[in-house]
Amino acid sequence: MSASEITINSIVGTGTEVYGVINIAGPLRIDGKFEGKINSTGKVYVGKHGHAEATILANNIVVGGYVKGDIYAEKNVVVLKSAEIDGNIYTCSVNMDQGVLFNGECRILGEGEMKDLLISKRKEKYVMQS
Repeated sequence: MSASEITINSIVGTGTEVYGVINIAGPLRIDGKFEGKINSTGKVYVGKHGHAEATILANNIVVGGYVKGDIYAEKNVVVLKSAEIDGNIYTCSVNMDQGVLFNGECRILGEGEMKDLLISKRKEKYVMQS
């Protein structure tokens, strides 16, 4: 594993609340609360105590906490047994532990189809809900 794969660029820490859009070129970890849209070219981690009400777009996504919203991962989604997802998953590969709470649809797509979907979703503007 290279240093760039284990370095976290940004963290939404425990006790922190962030609202809006995050565009990031590297890894992001959510241990606090985030509401909005995450657009990452790296990996997004939602920690065991993390809470994301968001659309998440990334190369790889690991969910250990709560996500309400759709997940789009170009390569892989890993859902840990402590996770709860209320939304849809779109990816080329998914690994889901036993005991996950999942309310949504999971679509496994080919690489080309997934890249096209990500391109279109990245172009969509996010509008904050009031």
